Amino acid sequence: MTPTLPEIRLLRDSDSFEALTALLHRAYASLAALGFRYRATYQDAATTRQRAAKGECYLAFQDDRLVGTILLVPPSERAPHCSWYDRNDVSIVSQFAVEPELQRQGLGGRLLSMAEERAQVLGAAEVAIDTAEGAAHLIRFYAARGYRHVGYEQWNHTNYRSVILSKRLGDGKPGD
Repeated sequence: MTPTLPEIRLLRDSDSFEALTALLHRAYASLAALGFRYRATYQDAATTRQRAAKGECYLAFQDDRLVGTILLVPPSERAPHCSWYDRNDVSIVSQFAVEPELQRQGLGGRLLSMAEERAQVLGAAEVAIDTAEGAAHLIRFYAARGYRHVGYEQWNHTNYRSVILSKRLGDGKPGD
């Protein structure tokens, strides 16, 4: 029997930030084991709620079980971060996570595609994301989807230098 395709929907008031935070911790645990201190490896539910309130938080459910998430922050809805993120034509993706046993099965790609499409609807010309400079597998994943390196940033809440990656939206290039 083929498993059901996860349903992706917007976060609702009734959704549990504790469950969402636990998913983030599980999904980022392998990165933490490599020594990377992503905020999602240690944030509490209040921080998850605060971050989710800055944009559109999408959740993926498979048979009523939370299995993925992505946060899209539109250009008009954020405080300054870095020179690339401060551009008024760039949306940001963050809190991007998939349940570990479902990784590399297409759900992350679906979530990211949905966020890219939504960013374009919201008027963004680019969608950007950052990850640890040493997370080569993630950098390759984004590059394969059409993201390019646009800079570096050292966030005060991490222990690594971040690579800022960005993708032009709607230009018809591979990965769109």
